[in-house]
Amino acid sequence: MTTPVPGPIAVIAHYNLLERLEPAGPGDLFRARDTKKGRTVAVRVLPAAFVDAAARQGFIERARGLAALSHPNVTTVFDVGEHDGRIYIVFEFLKGQSLRSEMGGRAINVRRAIDLAVQMADAVADAHGCGYIHGGLSPDSVVITAKGHAKIPAFALASRDGFAGPDAAHLHDYDSPEEARGLASDERSDIYSVGAVLYEMLTGRRPLHRGAAAPSAANPHVPKELDGIVLRAVAPNPESRYQSSATLAAELRSAGAILDVRGAVGDEDDHDEPPPNTVGRTLVLAIVMLLVIGVIVWWFVR
Repeated sequence: MTTPVPGPIAVIAHYNLLERLEPAGPGDLFRARDTKKGRTVAVRVLPAAFVDAAARQGFIERARGLAALSHPNVTTVFDVGEHDGRIYIVFEFLKGQSLRSEMGGRAINVRRAIDLAVQMADAVADAHGCGYIHGGLSPDSVVITAKGHAKIPAFALASRDGFAGPDAAHLHDYDSPEEARGLASDERSDIYSVGAVLYEMLTGRRPLHRGAAAPSAANPHVPKELDGIVLRAVAPNPESRYQSSATLAAELRSAGAILDVRGAVGDEDDHDEPPPNTVGRTLVLAIVMLLVIGVIVWWFVR
């Protein structure tokens, strides 16, 4: 007797929606089966009011342009379309967890934090080169795959509000100072967000807009070379930040290489060497000297 295969929840175009997932963003998210390609995909169905009618076609065309983004740390977009008045986006299905889950509310290994920040900065640089600004980077919007790699999804949403939900008010904690003041964001705003996420990975807390303390002040395992890189990335004035995400990635790689040369992994426990027991050592030497003198005296007397 064979077990019946459960049918899809719904069908959109040639995608069989199989399971509803935690959306971590706007609309509804599903694990689905692409019946044409024979592969598992993720399908996000946006709310009907996510894009107004006048901007709908432009949004769809821009979202389709994301197929040009081919970077290992950017979620691949396969398809974009409309179904029953709602826009859907089809992209690769990822098994893993959010970066926030990996962080667990505490500072993580310094070398691991650098590696993840490099991957994020590389992905952002590639997207910026294609004319896309994410505008919603946070530990919640970065996925850590089962192999431990960072993936940045949803460049098509291009807004931190795109990830907002009933439990996501903290996402705006990663706004750059200019975004917090209601000003337009640009590539440097994404660079600030990468720096803010890195700062939290290193210290367990987010930087302050008025100017942050050096990460090493909260985490002694952070090398001084990394302090300057992080503080420049989260500088309150965008003119004082890195002007290119690629430059930020290069600087982070250099800091990682320095750690590697030193042979440090970034979060070693502090094992202070116990002070030498000088009293005990002196006593042993004295006993040895007395024994030697005793032997010499015995030899002469004999």
